[in-house]
Amino acid sequence: MSASGGHGAGGSTPAAGPGLPVGPKPMPRRFHQARWDEPIVFELSVPGARGVLPPETEPAVADIVGDPAAALPPGIRRETPPALPELSQVHVLRHYDRLSQETLGVDLNIDVGQGTCTMKYSPKVNDQLVRSHRLADLHPLQDPSTIQGILEIMWRLERMLAEISGMDRVSLQTGAGSAAIWANVSMIRAYHAARGDGALRDEVITTIFSHPSNAACAKTAGYRVITLYPDADGYPDLGALRAAVSERTAALLITNPEDTGIFNPRIEEFVRVVHHVGGLASYDQANANGILGITRARDAGFDLCHFNLHKTFSTPHACGGPAAGACGVTDAIAPFLPRPTVETDGTRYWLDDDRPASIGKVRPWYGVAPNLVRAYAWIMSLGADGLRSVAETAVLNNNYLMAKVLEIRGASAPYAAGKRRIEQVRYSWDELARDTGVHTEEIGARVVDFGAHYWMSHHPYVVPEPMTLEPTESYSREDLDEHVAILRTVAAEAYADPDHVHGAPYASTVHRIDQETLDDPERWAVTWRAYRRKYPIAGGAATGPSAGSPAGG
Repeated sequence: MSASGGHGAGGSTPAAGPGLPVGPKPMPRRFHQARWDEPIVFELSVPGARGVLPPETEPAVADIVGDPAAALPPGIRRETPPALPELSQVHVLRHYDRLSQETLGVDLNIDVGQGTCTMKYSPKVNDQLVRSHRLADLHPLQDPSTIQGILEIMWRLERMLAEISGMDRVSLQTGAGSAAIWANVSMIRAYHAARGDGALRDEVITTIFSHPSNAACAKTAGYRVITLYPDADGYPDLGALRAAVSERTAALLITNPEDTGIFNPRIEEFVRVVHHVGGLASYDQANANGILGITRARDAGFDLCHFNLHKTFSTPHACGGPAAGACGVTDAIAPFLPRPTVETDGTRYWLDDDRPASIGKVRPWYGVAPNLVRAYAWIMSLGADGLRSVAETAVLNNNYLMAKVLEIRGASAPYAAGKRRIEQVRYSWDELARDTGVHTEEIGARVVDFGAHYWMSHHPYVVPEPMTLEPTESYSREDLDEHVAILRTVAAEAYADPDHVHGAPYASTVHRIDQETLDDPERWAVTWRAYRRKYPIAGGAATGPSAGSPAGG
């Protein structure tokens, strides 16, 4: 199907005739995503359909085993079977293959638009490692003597991350970056409580361009959050920090480089100011992609830090999970680490649960083992020099991309004028929006027509009409040029024919969000059962806000 004629992603390319060479594809290339109007799997269910017919239990086996359900306590036995979808094998295959064709992702598209999330290429060999029965068949309740291999990998990964961050101890228990921030906040609270001033120290300081999870976790833990805004150059305001600290300061939680891509050159002074009043400093290194092997949290004086292994260390995001976080701490904070910790005497490994000062468990079991193995393999394959090369390439890619984006009419990069950025940039389309009436959300909807991804920013939109790009080390110069070509085309469309951009997308399964539904919790239905309760099926068609969609689109 042609994507030309005003509704596709790009112009048409003449077909090559007999004997004629095929010329280079124009940039941006044409794109049209498969659309299946695919129902959810429950709607495809047909009573009695089966994908697999297991053999009947042999009478001799049944006589020995008996009824397995009879061994279950009455309180956990189902009164009725679970309402699972019933499909044949071919219908299951079609369903998930169709869904896979309706996605954007790094394996199909240029994904530099997923700014602040470090969407890099994850080597497929690492997936082969975690699918091995040697890992897949492990159970967290096994005796530690039977899982020495995975415990050794965890212990070695902790030591690697300790070296990368400069910290003394690392915990891999947390299941995501936000969970790691929560664990760090909990350790900060426990540290001050152990010193007798936990009740007094009830304030946490962060910055507006730090990841919002820092403020959210501190607030959830009961702290009053003080947010610093940038100075005229875009750096966190040191004078504002000095005015904010006091004997009530529990900690500074800060991302560096911040989500603008700007590295705070006075970060050591920030830490000294907080330490001077008895507070702790926690370094959010979720996006450490541009500083690996170049700078470390401990070198700037931090007491705690965390990494997102599903960002910097190339384990998949997997649609938001399973993720993996890693908390690093100095010896002074180590007694408060989540329990258990992985320990070794040089010959064997075990999980130490006897830690009386610990903040306790922050997730079941110990970490997301498949992602820990992926991160371990990634680090081992690169080595120390390779990690630094990752950072250098990511910074080079980012600054090349910035130079190209700033050539596009209507685009700008607020703050730190003329300065380099680290691993990402938060751009602004404010000029384009004022000139054309086309907003960043609409640019994003049009970008997907070219098979690319686009991300704006965290709220609040301190940078007006934001766009955040992070190319990482995974992308070639040709990839970056193609992404720039897409942005340049959409910007030109906005100036020439704003209504065309207003109406996007045309060639993608991505749709406009029904903001009215999104803002009304009474209309939400996050499970199939809840959807059926709120929006009964009448005559084979859903009667909800939009057919087949609990979210209105």
